[in-house]
Amino acid sequence: MDLLRAVVLGVVQGLTEFLPISSSAHLAIVPKLLGWEDPGAAYTAVVQIGTELAVILYFWRDIWTIGSGWVRGVFSASARQESEWRMGWFIIIGSLPIVVLGLLLQDLIDSEFRNLVVIGTTLIVLGVVLGIAEKVGRKVKPLDQMNARDAVLLGLAQAGALVPGVSRSGATISMGLFLGYERAVATRYAFLLAIPAVVGAGVYKLKDIGGDNAYGVGPTIVGTVISFIVGLAVIHWLLRYVSTRSYAPFVAYRIGLGAVVLILVGAGAITAGTTVG
Repeated sequence: MDLLRAVVLGVVQGLTEFLPISSSAHLAIVPKLLGWEDPGAAYTAVVQIGTELAVILYFWRDIWTIGSGWVRGVFSASARQESEWRMGWFIIIGSLPIVVLGLLLQDLIDSEFRNLVVIGTTLIVLGVVLGIAEKVGRKVKPLDQMNARDAVLLGLAQAGALVPGVSRSGATISMGLFLGYERAVATRYAFLLAIPAVVGAGVYKLKDIGGDNAYGVGPTIVGTVISFIVGLAVIHWLLRYVSTRSYAPFVAYRIGLGAVVLILVGAGAITAGTTVG
């Protein structure tokens, strides 16, 4: 894989990670459309570290406040009455489903889940789910009204993103809207909740990068850096966008892209399977 491909896929990752349109789906679809080798689940997981570093940089104050508040709560009973203690536990609880299921379903994630028929279908189905959530969600609850039940449900929703096409942010945001949270609150929490899972998965998959895989160490580093730069810009834009506008354009995009993928596979223009190095 040359540096041009690394740059292209880095841009794709940065543009799509935070939008509710599934970055992993795009990292599977774009190479197929361009006739490139499938980067595979390992490359996808590692390059996502770049976009999560963008989240860490953007939300570093929130992360520090929650993290330090949780640590204080470990040693102080009075600190356990603060919202930071609860939020720290909510993120831990919400991260467990995707960690457990990710380990149990690792072989499927690396192979069958990356089938373009699966991806096209999930793009459409979860697009419809996001559209319904946008329509029926009350969008009134602030973050300080979150409870343990909501944290579990949001974590289970995020775990759905183990299937490319679901979208980590899209699934979490949809659940947040169904639970009545404000659009911007659901989006912000989806970013924070993703940090442990994405960074953990990326580090875990580092061992699978390199060797004879065309998507080796050099291109992976380039793609990760590019995804960080582009992802940081997308975060700034998206949080401003959702404060005043709906997710309807993303719903339409998901359904349209899913339909195009299924049509191309059905017509034999692209193959549904993957070749993971």
